[in-house]
Amino acid sequence: MTQWTSAVGAAQLARLLRSQDARDAARAAGTRRVPAYRGLADGVRLLVLEGRVPVAARLPAERELAAALAVSRTTVAAAYEALRGEGFLASRRGSGSWTAVPAGNPLPTRGLEPLPPEAVGSMIDLGCAALPAPEPWLTRAVQGAMADLPPYAHTHGDYPAGLQVLRQALADRYTARGIPTMPEQIMVTTGAMGAVAAICKLITGPGERVAVDSPSYANILQLMRDAGARLVPVALGERLTGWDIPAWRQVLRDAAPRMAYVVADYHNPTGTLATEDQRRRLVAAARAAGTVLVVDETMTELRLDPEEDTDPPRPVCAFDPAGSTVITVGSASKAFWAGLRIGWVRAAPDVIRSLVAARAYADLGSPVLEQLALTSLLETGGWEDAVRIRREQARQNRDAIVAALRRHLPDWEFSVPGGGLTLWARTGGLSGSRIALAGERLGVRVPSGPRFGVDGAFEGFVRLPFTVDGAVAEEAAVRLAKAADLVATGAAVEMEGARGLVA
Repeated sequence: MTQWTSAVGAAQLARLLRSQDARDAARAAGTRRVPAYRGLADGVRLLVLEGRVPVAARLPAERELAAALAVSRTTVAAAYEALRGEGFLASRRGSGSWTAVPAGNPLPTRGLEPLPPEAVGSMIDLGCAALPAPEPWLTRAVQGAMADLPPYAHTHGDYPAGLQVLRQALADRYTARGIPTMPEQIMVTTGAMGAVAAICKLITGPGERVAVDSPSYANILQLMRDAGARLVPVALGERLTGWDIPAWRQVLRDAAPRMAYVVADYHNPTGTLATEDQRRRLVAAARAAGTVLVVDETMTELRLDPEEDTDPPRPVCAFDPAGSTVITVGSASKAFWAGLRIGWVRAAPDVIRSLVAARAYADLGSPVLEQLALTSLLETGGWEDAVRIRREQARQNRDAIVAALRRHLPDWEFSVPGGGLTLWARTGGLSGSRIALAGERLGVRVPSGPRFGVDGAFEGFVRLPFTVDGAVAEEAAVRLAKAADLVATGAAVEMEGARGLVA
């Protein structure tokens, strides 16, 4: 049985290796000259650690890669042997060679769960991409829900599909976006996590392949791992310009995943916005492969730049009018407040019926009071008012953290996203995991890149949410700069115990 889940062609790998980022592998070796095989091995290693070549991707045969790179086969063979010795390549006779990450690669030691408010103290907690509740809209919504509660209090209170009034309100919002939708196409869930968990349980089984963006939302990746899914990462396009459609087509063809999970709108963690053409082409590729495409829309409403509002791309489900390929997931948690644990699924009616039937063995339904609160927000216009304030707050926070990073960490690289709640930063060649550990000692808590990848990719990154304002953002950048200095000055000693990491 082969151990690889996707493949990288010789021409594709040669192009990646020739790119500027791959050549930056020389940073790990300083300015000294290295043998050709060593430079090739370092380039492949860095591509794996940065997630641009997925873990468990089959590499081209030695002869093919040598021809594509115009080097000798001996050079490629020596590079592959070096990678095998360092744990970045595995091979089996008759199956070829595929990328890996060393078993000793230090992975993050903390989750993305927020610290309890009483435990924060002087710690700047950037672990959770969530903002405080917008007021007075939350209080008004809860008051409206209390007024609407009495008729429901006389029932059993279990609504596996969700309250009809909320299903209608959510269907109306899709219809207003140009996607005709009936309430029968909506199921209310306990947050987006509950939605994805229900979909995974319905569509996939233990050991089945699920294709995912690489990087992707850490909590969803862990949810699918816990469900026994075999994750197949697909790298985002170069310079985070949306999906790499040729790579997606290849993975859908070669790995034949039963399901794919993607974030099209202000992707978590990178902030990437997929273009309309990419959406159309990915739906077509998934339909041709027989893969169910689960699209997470939790960040859709968080467009932070005015120009983003003029002509946003249509929802992914707009390119699946028959409803046979795309299942959409939404939530109130990011656009409004994480404490309002209401999400939803939009899908074909038969899929919704199957999800609802299976819910009898899960949570039976979502809290009635919270559903009524969201209904009140949607029906009174409070949602639009609150989201408008949320966008302004996130925009100001984003601009503050960007300015602070540019002042205190000028060698960190990032693209400023036009929406969402997160910024994805390359840490100047340093280990993101070590920066996270050092930062926590200095009073700033950030999640490192490997949380958002598969099997240890993205060691040279951290995620920074737009959750703190001016003075706090400035102090967070100061502490991160001190953490980066600690890692840089201690890198030589640490590298002896962690061979293969970018230091």
